[in-house]
Amino acid sequence: MDKPKYRSALIVGTGPGLSASLARLFARNGLAVAIAARQTDKLSALAGETGAAVHKCNAADPKDVAALFEAVEAKSGAPDVVVYNASARVRGPLVDLPPEDVKRAIEVSAFGAFLVSQQAARRMLPKGEGAILLSGATAGVKGFALSATFAMGKFALRGLAQSMARELSPKGIHVAHFVIDGGIRSAARPVPGDNPDSLLDPDAIAETYWATMQQHRSAWSWEVEVRPWVEKF
Repeated sequence: MDKPKYRSALIVGTGPGLSASLARLFARNGLAVAIAARQTDKLSALAGETGAAVHKCNAADPKDVAALFEAVEAKSGAPDVVVYNASARVRGPLVDLPPEDVKRAIEVSAFGAFLVSQQAARRMLPKGEGAILLSGATAGVKGFALSATFAMGKFALRGLAQSMARELSPKGIHVAHFVIDGGIRSAARPVPGDNPDSLLDPDAIAETYWATMQQHRSAWSWEVEVRPWVEKF
């Protein structure tokens, strides 16, 4: 079997960091790109740069997610690469966490991933091919103090990915979960001058996603960890 040939990608939970890097990388490699976010007012520059179609979507709303896939499918066909990059967190002592805020955060981090993956799988299964990529975090493998909400959401995301990989891989769909173990560099979070490459470069993370997508099916990874060379783990 040759390497997979992807034609279109949908990125859910698009912002200026990793999602933007993925959109640029996909576009450079000839994929038609669609980007979705709850707030789309800051995505016009990225859309202009990549030719991406912009969609507004609340990833935790089943009707919104179904409508998103229908809109993408009508415009450019069903995506054969779907990336879930949305998450939410509420920090604070366990006894002080507002239950409604916790519920909302878990819905975004985990339930939304289920909704998006379900819609993606329904379209990929008849073709027997495709890739579903889920963006995880350190919190998905170890829960930190004052971060119970994020840990619950990311642990659930990791479990979803593992279960989907076992179910869907034999049917031709590559499911991969990425443990992003460290802070991501951004304009608001620059790399310290005295500690070079101590934050993850979003373009480098995107390249890892792409390399995973190119894996031959005889050697698929369901989980990949990325971290800076100086990160403790």
